[in-house]
Amino acid sequence: MTNYALRVSDSLFTYADKVAEEGHVSMNQFFVMAIAEKVSALTTETYFRERQSRGKLNAFDTRLNTSPDAEPMADDELT
Repeated sequence: MTNYALRVSDSLFTYADKVAEEGHVSMNQFFVMAIAEKVSALTTETYFRERQSRGKLNAFDTRLNTSPDAEPMADDELT
């Protein structure tokens, strides 16, 4: 485990402290969860950009054009 000194503005720290208290977690746990959430979001964005770059719109259009024309299944209708 690594320690890291973090500089946080007073206003942001006060707000983070309030949110952590409301969530019944320590400030340390709150900061670790916030960092993990951000890393996860960036990783997800990278994953989908990579998937998008491999996509072939012509193949997608072909698949849509060959899919059967059918009524939606029960409870799957647009409202």
